[in-house]
Amino acid sequence: MGVSLSHLLIVMVIVLILFGAGKLPKVMNDLAKGIKAFKEGLKDEDKNE
Repeated sequence: MGVSLSHLLIVMVIVLILFGAGKLPKVMNDLAKGIKAFKEGLKDEDKNE
């Protein structure tokens, strides 16, 4: 069960409708920062063990 291209396109359209094209870069930037912080937290936890 993977994510197909059609599912990805549907999600992108919904995101565009909810946030609008003007806010989309800011939302994606915040999402990227959150993912980066999450990965760094996982690395820090691995070092502490």
